[in-house]
Formats: sequence, structure tokens, C-alpha cells
Amino acid sequence: MSDRRELGRGERVRPGLWRLRLPLPWPGVPHCNAWAIAAGSGIVLLDTGMHEPGSLAQLERAMEQVDLRLEHVRLLACTHAHTDHWGQAAPIRDRAGCEFWMHPNHEHATRRIDDPQAALARRVEVARQSGVPEAALQRFAERAKVMPSGLARVIEPDRPLLPGAEIETDLGTWTVHETPGHAPSHVCLYQRDRRLLISGDHLLGRISLFYDYGWTPDPVGEFLNSLDVVEQLGARLCLAGHGRPFVDVRGHIEANRSLVHERLRAVMAALDGRPQTAVEVISSGLYGEPLTELNAGWLLSQTLCYLEHLELGGQVARERRDGQAEVWRAA
Repeated sequence: MSDRRELGRGERVRPGLWRLRLPLPWPGVPHCNAWAIAAGSGIVLLDTGMHEPGSLAQLERAMEQVDLRLEHVRLLACTHAHTDHWGQAAPIRDRAGCEFWMHPNHEHATRRIDDPQAALARRVEVARQSGVPEAALQRFAERAKVMPSGLARVIEPDRPLLPGAEIETDLGTWTVHETPGHAPSHVCLYQRDRRLLISGDHLLGRISLFYDYGWTPDPVGEFLNSLDVVEQLGARLCLAGHGRPFVDVRGHIEANRSLVHERLRAVMAALDGRPQTAVEVISSGLYGEPLTELNAGWLLSQTLCYLEHLELGGQVARERRDGQAEVWRAA
């Protein structure tokens, strides 16, 4: 990781609560956050950062800056099973000897590790049906074969992180709230007395949407419902998975909700006139940026989720073109 500008950094947010900023190798997403909360003689650690060469040292560097060590971790919990949030769970549990808690619906992450060839074949076929050219598919498949997983190894949670589970800390008790949409395994944690929300990737300081496609019937609908769940909590400080803490929680909820509906209207507008593949919908200017091989996976996953949400609502329908590519039309 010597070619990176980012380094692991630790900072105190308030007494007994620390932000651990950990580097990521992704363009446009330079870091993620783990959160440490004082708990008796040690800490509770929320999220882990991505696993790759040198990544555990970056976590230790961030912890050392706020006088913490991995051996202080009494409990590790993860907001969801994306690699930048649970990639280092195994070595952290090995070092600290602590329990690991996470939502049990983590197949969207573990199946890719258990059978990477099948997972790659599935992604290629979805992209092919969406209108991605064959040459681009071949280049993606070759890159994906050597792409690191970002996960040290798969470990099952010692306890499922579900509503009813509580995490005790010096700042009080944190309750668990299921917030699927971004990922089927996503939860947020809330401390009622201090009105603190650990939001993972459900709410971010910069309004940015992503849905894990293909694992549930309607990620967009789930995400909108999860916004309602979090809004009812009444949080006043959000500790997100990326970026700095922010206080305008209600404003961010509304901005996310508005952007989802804006994107749904834009998809409908793109389909006004003729059936199109998902790639053609994206190329209509849906996201204000051209489709490239770097952003194709991100944009395609979102677009397919919007199309399927509209299909469930009876607003669009799909059909086959030339026996291969799927096309979508306004119903």
C-alpha cells in the first residue's frame, strides 16, 4: 500500500468514542471508517476495513494514535458484509479473542468467496443480458480472475446481529435496527440516550446510492423502507461508514429519498419511446457521467434495481431482444 496517499488515522469524536479512518484502494472511495467505543476495560469495535496486504497494520496505526490496541477489543460487530466493513473480521477476532456479531443474511458476500468461478459467471451473464458488449465482458472476466477478494477469510458470526440484540458500552446500550437495501445484511446501531446512530453505508455524509443486486426481490423498496426506520429513531449525530460524522440526519434521509425518486423518474423518462437495455438506459445520461469499464458494475447494479422496482410496481416490463439481451419498456 506504499503507493497510497491515505494512511490509517484515529481521532476522538467525543469521550469514549473514536473514529478509525482506514484506507481503501478504490477510485473515488479513499477510505472507510471503523468505530471504537469504550466498554469497561476495553472497547467495542464496529466494522473492520478491507483486508489486503498491510491493511491490519493500517488499523493498528489508527488505533495507536488514540492509545488503543487490537487486544483491547472485547466485541467486534459489523454493520454489513461488504469487504470494507467486515474484510478483517477474522484476524481481529484471532488477535483479540473476542466474539464477532453480524447479521446472518450474508450470502451475498460469502457465496462469492465459496465459489468465485460461479459468482463471476453469474456477474458476466447478468452484464451480457443487460447489453454489455462481449469484448468488454471478456476484459472484465480476465481482470476479475486476479482481483483480490478483500476478505481475510469467511467466519460465521458468534451471534446474529438482529433486532433484540443489544451492545453494552460506556456510552450506554446500542440497539440493532435492520436496514436492508444497500445490502441484505445491513443493520444500523442506535444509542437512544445520546441519539447516536452508527449507519454503516445506509446513510453517508455525501449522498451516494448503491444496492447489492440479485439477492432480494426489491433492494430499492427495502432501502426506502429502511430510511423510514432510521427516520423514526430521531438521531442527531450520524457516524457513517465513510466520511466525517454529521448532524443533519433528517436532511440526509430526505436527500436520499429524493434522489431515489429522481432516479426512478429518470429511468421512466429514458424508456419513453422505445424499449432499451439496461446499458442503453444508463447511456441516456441517467447518472450524469459516461458509462466506463471502471464504473459499469456500480451503475449497472443500481439501474437493474431501479428497473426491477418499477417492474414490481407495474410501471415497466421486460422482454428478450435477439434471444439474449433483456430490454425494458414502459408498461
